[in-house]
Amino acid sequence: MSSAEVISGVKKQADTNYALEQVQQLVETYPRVPITVDCVIFGFDNNELKVLLIRSDLKMFEGKWTLLGDFAHDDEELDDAAYRVLRERTGMEDVYLEQVRTFSKPHRHPGGRVITVTYCSLLNTEHHALRILDNELHWHTVKTACNMAFDHKEILDVCYKWLQKRMLEHPLGLNLLPEKFSLRELQNLYEAILDIKLDRRNFRKKFFSMDFLIDTGEYEDDVHHRPGRLYRFDFDKYQQNKKKWTGIEF
Repeated sequence: MSSAEVISGVKKQADTNYALEQVQQLVETYPRVPITVDCVIFGFDNNELKVLLIRSDLKMFEGKWTLLGDFAHDDEELDDAAYRVLRERTGMEDVYLEQVRTFSKPHRHPGGRVITVTYCSLLNTEHHALRILDNELHWHTVKTACNMAFDHKEILDVCYKWLQKRMLEHPLGLNLLPEKFSLRELQNLYEAILDIKLDRRNFRKKFFSMDFLIDTGEYEDDVHHRPGRLYRFDFDKYQQNKKKWTGIEF
């Protein structure tokens, strides 16, 4: 390499370092706003929709409930922060989280401007045991959840509406049922999450019209009512046709 090439390389590196220094100085003039993540974990339990809440450890919110949340570390992706919070608060590892919305009202936190990014999940409580119960962590019925700190009741309400919309757009609720389920169990699931009473005949007609239910030829056992037929959801067929599927309306 010639001396001219060396000098040129040194100059380019100096220019790069100077440009980087300028950008860093510019960013240092930006407002410093903390970012948190909050996890809204919905659970289906005994035909009820529930949500995981924990007692606030802040004196000013003594006795109030909060969602599962924490600050995102400076070197941490927000998705990673959400999974870390869920793992540290509950001990659960195998839970899928979906980012729902950012809440950014300037005075949502009493300590100053804090932006939070909310993540949601829907799971069957029988299949996901809580391994950590600190600060009275437990399931609360969504419809009666109250006395919450910060703006967490608003966040919960927004995420509940998001979940109801998702239930109509995608068959994600089917994962909460046993592999073989009755139409009564299927309807109970939708009624619990949508918080409505559905007409039995219309509900069954709509699901059969989608052609995703497989009749197993089996019936319920050990039930106090007339045993119903058991079905499976054809997830393979749904995957092949989901681009054409426009959801379900009741």
